[in-house]
Amino acid sequence: MAITAKMVAELRAKTGAGMMDAKKALQAVDGDFTKAEEELRKKGLAKAGKKAGRVAAEGLVQSYIHAGGKIGVLVEVNSETDFVARGEDFQTFVKDVAMHIAASSPRYVRREEVSEDEVAKEKSFLATQAKESGKPDNVIEKMVEGRLGKFYKEICLLEQPFVKDPDKTILDLQNEIVAKIGEKIEVRRFARFELGEGIEKKSEDFAAEVAKQVADA
Repeated sequence: MAITAKMVAELRAKTGAGMMDAKKALQAVDGDFTKAEEELRKKGLAKAGKKAGRVAAEGLVQSYIHAGGKIGVLVEVNSETDFVARGEDFQTFVKDVAMHIAASSPRYVRREEVSEDEVAKEKSFLATQAKESGKPDNVIEKMVEGRLGKFYKEICLLEQPFVKDPDKTILDLQNEIVAKIGEKIEVRRFARFELGEGIEKKSEDFAAEVAKQVADA
């Protein structure tokens, strides 16, 4: 199948890949756009893995305030160089992450930050639930592990589905930026503030409101 400039441009726009990488990916799969996208995604993850050991001490601290001042977020995202931190792609990523945190209310950046005590309590709770099914112990163990994975997705930023594109996790989004920019990019830490949090008040789902605004944007 002949690979056109339009096809290459469309693939680049969707994946952020370079022109030659996009063209080679399309040629390798005879123009199958979906397969080409998957190949580029895999290559992006591989590139991201190679950069994981580098030091990223530059970057940005980004704020996001939900309309009306009901939710505020501060997030630090690191890069290897200040030059990359000033770039549009990096800054867009940081803003998207801040907005996502406001909408999805994660508690940790990554699962390694969750304390052993908290994991143990969750496992115990899940095991009790699973035992009610009456299934054998080996099946219960697999059920607990599966549900524990869901638990991490709910509380860990990098494992959450991105609010603007639920087919991607925040880690997928980060890896795409790493592949595109060519530097290690890492979400280091964040703080999320919700107006009146901890004060007894009328229940309002501010996070759902933010998520809806993001989806409509």
